[in-house]
Amino acid sequence: MRDRILQALERSRADYTDIRVQRIWRTVVAYEGRELDTLSTSTEVGGIVRCLVGGGWGIAVFNSLDSLPDRVQDAERIARLVAAEVHEPIHLAPVAPVQDEVLVSLERDPRYVPLQEKQALAERYNKILLDSSDKIVTTQTFYGDTFSEVWFVNSEGTSIYEQRPDLQLLFSPTAREGDNVQSPYESTGAAAGFDAALNHEALAEKAARRAVELLQARPVKGGVYTVILDPVLTGVFIHEAFGHLCEADFLSKNPQMREILHLGRVFGPPELNVLDDGYIAGSRGNYKYDDEGTLRRQVYLVRGGVLEGFLHNRETAGRMGMAPTGNARAISYRFEPIVRMRNTYVGQGTVPFAEMIRDLSYGIYACGAIGGNTELEQFTFSADHAFEIVDGQVGAMLRDVVLAGNIFETLRNVEAIGNDMRILNSAGGCGKGGQNGLPVTDGGPHLRIRGVTVGGRA
Repeated sequence: MRDRILQALERSRADYTDIRVQRIWRTVVAYEGRELDTLSTSTEVGGIVRCLVGGGWGIAVFNSLDSLPDRVQDAERIARLVAAEVHEPIHLAPVAPVQDEVLVSLERDPRYVPLQEKQALAERYNKILLDSSDKIVTTQTFYGDTFSEVWFVNSEGTSIYEQRPDLQLLFSPTAREGDNVQSPYESTGAAAGFDAALNHEALAEKAARRAVELLQARPVKGGVYTVILDPVLTGVFIHEAFGHLCEADFLSKNPQMREILHLGRVFGPPELNVLDDGYIAGSRGNYKYDDEGTLRRQVYLVRGGVLEGFLHNRETAGRMGMAPTGNARAISYRFEPIVRMRNTYVGQGTVPFAEMIRDLSYGIYACGAIGGNTELEQFTFSADHAFEIVDGQVGAMLRDVVLAGNIFETLRNVEAIGNDMRILNSAGGCGKGGQNGLPVTDGGPHLRIRGVTVGGRA
């Protein structure tokens, strides 16, 4: 494969050329209620060529390796047409050439596990959901695995082969009592083999139990509260509300946010650290090299409460005069790499959870996340569920909890950071620029935040 790619690369007369070829094995098993909704397995091969000429990109995608030489010429021809119209030429920040092979060792490679075994596993989990209560009226149970081989070669001398496994499980029971319907979910995932999908019966039971419990939970009363986020919600919050703002392709197109997000500005207490990491063992956001061949590294977005860095690909790094951070990622060979997060989290604090709630006469303990949206610095998140905190104790369950506010004000209002940091490997993934479902992880410890606007839905 590498020799075929190199031969095609030699045809290019562009200023810069890279070729990324990917072979993907994929399995999906999904149940909806008692019905098997999806049972599929597939293999595909394809690639993408990028040529840079005179500061303009030309891109061509292919599925047949036999057409690769022609696609190189197509990408170069497109780049020359774009260069004639470009007003702000693209300059790539330098990256040292590398030759490497990154292999994974899996106890059970999902490519060689029979489809029937995967189906039986998903069916067993789905049965746990259905049989847990007569109030469970339907379910969604999802099993998915992919295994990718990625070849990346560029005209600067880089040649990389990397294997990337990914596995996902999701359990979502729906409980009904009259017109009260509750559909929480639990999920897990890993950059691992098939065995990582085993022994999650307790997770399925937890999802089913909470669906029934939420039927009895009362809606939260809207107001402004001191709120404690659990590690799951901390991770989703920092990823969605802050991490995306630190992606340099967003910043480079938004003068308003560049004025707000300037390096050295204080955004939180001295104990606050926010990181994006290229490697955490077993995490879905892992890889050694990004999709431009840049070696992963850890990036502090916030260190000691102060904004310290942004996430870059080679293009944004060149535009802003900074170093690439290894954050150029594409959902598959069909797409060009754009600036994306990897493993994003709030760093470890020092405050135990019991101490965090001890002096609260009344507050909200918000757990999990079932959705939300951000608009520049404004955010809205729906917690999966919540609990009252009354006189320093965790009390009754609440539902329909929606958190809203300004991310910068909210970070400044962080009062305590827990000593229980967790990285959460959930199913699903991040969406941006039409590239949805990118494997990422997020997490953090419990956070205590004052003055959070909480809205309820009756």
